Amino acid sequence: MQVELEFCLLLAAALFCIGIYGLVTSRNAVRVLMSIELLLNAVNINLIGFSNFLDPVGIKGQVFTVFVITVAAAEAAVGLAIVLAIYRNRETTDMEQFNLLKW
Repeated sequence: MQVELEFCLLLAAALFCIGIYGLVTSRNAVRVLMSIELLLNAVNINLIGFSNFLDPVGIKGQVFTVFVITVAAAEAAVGLAIVLAIYRNRETTDMEQFNLLKW
C-alpha cells in the first residue's frame, strides 16, 4: 500500500500545528511535554513520507525516525523527572509558578 506524499505532509502539518498550539497556550508542564512529542512525531511523519517518496527502496528515513524516537524518549524521561521533582517541591505543574531559575 502506497501512501501519497501530500497526505503525509498534511497529517504532519496538522500534528505540528496542534503541537505548537499546545506549546503556546498550555500552562501545565506535562501538556507542554506532550506538545513537544507531537512536534517530534510530525517530523517523523515527514521523514517517513519524504523517504518513501524519494527512495522507496532505501530505509534512510526510517533510520532517522528511529533516532528521533530514541531522542524523544530520552527527552520525555528527563522532562518528566524534572516535572516530578518540581511537583514534589512546589506541588504544582503550572509553568507560571516555576520561578526556580529566575534571578
